[in-house]
Parts: sequence; structure tokens; C-alpha cells
Amino acid sequence: MLGIVTVDDMLDVAQAEATEDIQKLGGSEALDAPYTQVGLWDMIRKRGGWLSALFLGEMLTATAMSFFEGEIAKAVVLALFVPLVISSGGNSGSQAASLIIRALALRELNLRDWFRVFRRELISGLALGFMLGVIGFFRIVLWQHLHLTNYGPHYLLLAFTVWASLIGVVMFGTLAGSMLPFILRGLGFDPAASSAPFVATLVDVTGLCIYFSVALLILHGTLL
Repeated sequence: MLGIVTVDDMLDVAQAEATEDIQKLGGSEALDAPYTQVGLWDMIRKRGGWLSALFLGEMLTATAMSFFEGEIAKAVVLALFVPLVISSGGNSGSQAASLIIRALALRELNLRDWFRVFRRELISGLALGFMLGVIGFFRIVLWQHLHLTNYGPHYLLLAFTVWASLIGVVMFGTLAGSMLPFILRGLGFDPAASSAPFVATLVDVTGLCIYFSVALLILHGTLL
């Protein structure tokens, strides 16, 4: 007999695995050592790689904004709600990714459950987007009637634009956040690599396209 495995040994391994997953979910490489024992250069290297990749991804957001520069110039008020819309999509995607990654880690889900998750997240995304859209709609209407902000004579169309955009962006966010872990697991990668920041970056770019496309559809002939 070579030795024994104690409960403490198993707890240490479980803690190390959980720590690694949490660090990846935060958008960095696993440190593989306690925080205070990691050298400064190693800390920068492990965090800098992911930050650089995410920064390059966010540059696509600027590209998407420039693509709709004409619409923004015609209706500057649209730019006021860009952070509101895309952050809601990123938050919903981060939520979904965290839930699915944890469920995969605990073996509550496996690869063949992807379609069941897809249906659940599709319905969840529609419901959550509708709920946030209602809040956004009444926020615009209330601010207009209280004379806190003047959104112009077409403020109701603007409110509908934000409402419809939130439904689309939040639904896409939940689907992207829930499906990326399955895709990575199917390709043999660690699902934790589809970290919340990565999902948020993806949804930011797509959310802008959804928002301005909806604005073109609803506000055509009025503000645009």
C-alpha cells in the first residue's frame, strides 16, 4: 500500500478546481497558485492575454458604431440608449453562461441536453427581454412627461424601439451565453473559457447591430 487519500486531500483538489474555474469565468488564465504567491510579471501575463483579446473584440463595437454613423448623426438621441441596450444583453449572456458552465461542471447537464437548454433559454430570453423592455419603455415615457428629458415629438416611437431592441438583444445574449459552453465542450475545450467577459464582448457587437436595425425599421420616415 502506497498511502491513503484523506477527506482533506479531496477537499483541496475540489477547491483548486473551483478556484481555477472561477478565475477563468472572470476573464483570465488560472493563476495555479495563491494570489500572493504569484509573481507580478506572471500576474500581468495571465491577465493581459485575455484582456488584449477582449479589447480587440470590443474594437468591433467601434466598427459597428461607425457603420451606423449616419443614423446616429440624424438621431443623436439613439446614442443615449446604446449602453442601456448592450449592457442588458451582456448581463443576460453572462448570467446564462455562468448557469450552464456550473451545470456542466456538476454533471447536471451533458452535451445532448443542448436543445432542451436552447428552448428554455429562448423562452427565458424573450420573457426577460420583454420585462426589461417594459421598464425601458415606461422610463422614457415618464422622463418625457416629467420634463426631465426632452426626447422630441417621436418619443413613443423611440420607446418602442428600445423595447423591441431589448427583447432581441437579451434573447440573443441568453442564447449565446448558454450555447457557447456546449460548443466549447463539444470541441474539447474547457467550458469555463466562455467566460462572462467573452460573452459580453460578443453580445456588445451583435447588440449594436440589432439595436440600430430595429431603429431603422421603426423610426424610418420620422427620426431616420
